[in-house]
Amino acid sequence: MQIILNLPDTLNQTDTFNETDWFREIAIALFQQEQITLGRASKIAGLHQLEFQQLIADRSICVHYDIEDLEIDLDSLRQDGW
Repeated sequence: MQIILNLPDTLNQTDTFNETDWFREIAIALFQQEQITLGRASKIAGLHQLEFQQLIADRSICVHYDIEDLEIDLDSLRQDGW
């Protein structure tokens, strides 16, 4: 499997890019390339699903979402007590 990371230009303006940042970028790339679901990507990124959706929306990344994704996300939310 090949993963292509498109890192935002703002990363050049920061002095630190930590492990959390890398996990978020990897999650975004895998999600954008349809390798993982929204629920899985949010977990990898260490964010709630709504926070992850906001993150990708800020980058103008479309949410590809089907019935299977919905069922997986509903299960995930139930496990988290929602």
